[in-house]
Amino acid sequence: MTIFRLDLLRHGEPQGGARFRGDGVDDPLSDLGWQQMWSAMGGEDLPHALPWTQIISSPMQRCQSFARRLAECTGLPLAIESRFREVGFGAWEGRTRAELRAQGPEYQAFFADPVNARPAGSEPLEDFYARVIHGLGHIQQEYADQHVLLVTHAGVIRATICYALDIPLKAMYRIKIPYAGVTQVEADQMGLSLMYVNRLQGLAP
Repeated sequence: MTIFRLDLLRHGEPQGGARFRGDGVDDPLSDLGWQQMWSAMGGEDLPHALPWTQIISSPMQRCQSFARRLAECTGLPLAIESRFREVGFGAWEGRTRAELRAQGPEYQAFFADPVNARPAGSEPLEDFYARVIHGLGHIQQEYADQHVLLVTHAGVIRATICYALDIPLKAMYRIKIPYAGVTQVEADQMGLSLMYVNRLQGLAP
């Protein structure tokens, strides 16, 4: 039986701390962010054999910088896939939650219905979901019997979980994804299954 296994690793903390970063704001990882990413690997000295055959990354530097470094350290091939960049937040790009709460009801409306109450100029959530699922289908076919690491964003991981569990997009932001958290899915002839969510340290082979 052919099994495709995918580990989705969220990037670590970017410089500038917590704020809305979609595909329009792309701060580099902070020192803490780098530590978080290496911690997810079990340490910067890579003390165990890593299980992957392929690394894939979002093109955004908060993902790609670590993915490239990991590929250099391990000799694993790296592919950059634009379909796994973060959802665009439009007018909210670079804003903090505190700033948005102070502006009025738009912030609460977004979390109540992120499909219809989008920030001005943002990417439609249905379009974002469609490109992520299209990307998943592509890599599942390309690496059908392999174990792949995808370095990506919270939104991409949420969309993947929604797809695996058939969760409506309206509930997407009820899923919390921490910095450097790892979520795993598997696919076989029965479809996509969620194996675990938000593992934070020491990925075992």
